[in-house]
Amino acid sequence: MRLERRSQASAAALVLAPLGAVAFTLLVSSLLVLWAGAPVGQTYGLLLQGAFGSLFAWSETLTRAIPLILTGLAATVAFRARLFNIGAEGQLYAGALAAVAVGGLHGGEGLALPLWLLFPLMMLAAALAGALLLLGPALMKQRLGVDEVVTTLLLNFIVLLLVSALLDGVMKDPMAMGWPQSVSLVSELELSRLVEGTRVHSGLIGAVLLALLVWALFKYTVLGFDIRAVGANPRAAAFAGVPVTRTVVLVALLSGALAGLAGAIEVAGRASYVTLDMSPGYGYSGIVIAMLAGLNPLGVIAAGVFVAGVLVGADSMSRAIGVPTYLADVIVAVALLSVLVATLLAQYRLRWR
Repeated sequence: MRLERRSQASAAALVLAPLGAVAFTLLVSSLLVLWAGAPVGQTYGLLLQGAFGSLFAWSETLTRAIPLILTGLAATVAFRARLFNIGAEGQLYAGALAAVAVGGLHGGEGLALPLWLLFPLMMLAAALAGALLLLGPALMKQRLGVDEVVTTLLLNFIVLLLVSALLDGVMKDPMAMGWPQSVSLVSELELSRLVEGTRVHSGLIGAVLLALLVWALFKYTVLGFDIRAVGANPRAAAFAGVPVTRTVVLVALLSGALAGLAGAIEVAGRASYVTLDMSPGYGYSGIVIAMLAGLNPLGVIAAGVFVAGVLVGADSMSRAIGVPTYLADVIVAVALLSVLVATLLAQYRLRWR
């Protein structure tokens, strides 16, 4: 038995593949729900209600989706050029630290710089911190052949150790009563709420705009063509005159910057300070979102809302019916595997010999 690429993938198969993947995911998850002794219909109903059943539910889902969309974009940009960035978690924390360093450590009663200048400087610092953290692994891959999966993954742990040291050191909030957290941003730098009385903030607009910009970059620019060419075949791209090393470096800077912005927006929009548990794995979830979206920047928006809805709805479902919240992780993981397999079968056929 071997896989044979279809001469032309049918449009119907490409449309039905995700639907079949969703159906398979619901079937597998249903078996786990039955194993837990809960009714399947009620469990899924409570999950949907907890994620999308009210204004509050929508606001919580969209708030959770903001960093997921940004880390999903970071993974999408890198993966399109075959730069396998597994370090978005560390880049997110680096961006959050840089944002607090610019927007919270000046220590004055008033703003040291005018708000119109300090806020973009804070976001620029966060983007640079994430970008520079990925630049090293990208250069090591191009110049020395070092596997970027290993280097970016290990950098996550190094950054978390650095965060722990800083939160107990120079960035520690003296008013936190011993709790390891950074100083807070000044209130003028916090993002505004989109809906009064909820936590959803204007970072959602920024995340959607960035997704549109990345989509336009891929579709209408020379750099986007170079990224697609390098991702398809680096040797062929180099033979055709594409500057492979320069393209990979630009991809690394863009991918790291998006992950760093996720940290800054999470601080400015939700927490206002950095803690060690600020991210429940947003960087790793971004990889799942990018794959669910088929490395399409616009699809990242929908995939981010889907994953956020599952995570938020699972909390509500668990409180109401007692099914473990780990069901959300199972749904997301099985959905990822199912989409990958379904897409593969839409483009390839099994040939028996």
